[in-house]
Amino acid sequence: MTTMTAAQRKAEAKAQYNAFLAVCPSHQILGRISGKWVILVLSALGSGPHCDGDPRPMRYSELARLLAGVSPKMLSQTLKSLERDGLVSRAATATVPVTVSYELTELGLSLHRTVRQLKLWAERHRDDVAANQDRF
Repeated sequence: MTTMTAAQRKAEAKAQYNAFLAVCPSHQILGRISGKWVILVLSALGSGPHCDGDPRPMRYSELARLLAGVSPKMLSQTLKSLERDGLVSRAATATVPVTVSYELTELGLSLHRTVRQLKLWAERHRDDVAANQDRF
């Protein structure tokens, strides 16, 4: 039996990630990013309502207007969790009142492309899903 350094054990464990297992860190990440508001915030950030623009910083109020139905509390919680996970950065500018904007990080940008496609897929196939639900 060969001994392994801590770095080697960590690398081996990472290579064996399996999101189907509840104890796997990737399983936990999927749980956090699969929420409705997380997907909508990430796809909206900078892309606009039709997901046709390039990502750019957006103010809290701009996001709140774009995301119909989100409560201020839920939007704040979602943005805070995305910031904690390193997907979004928050910038406050000393104005009266304070201007706060949110921007995707490099990590957030890599996920943004995926969730943007998921949002567009849902919009394109809503009628198909509804027809199947009716037949069921």
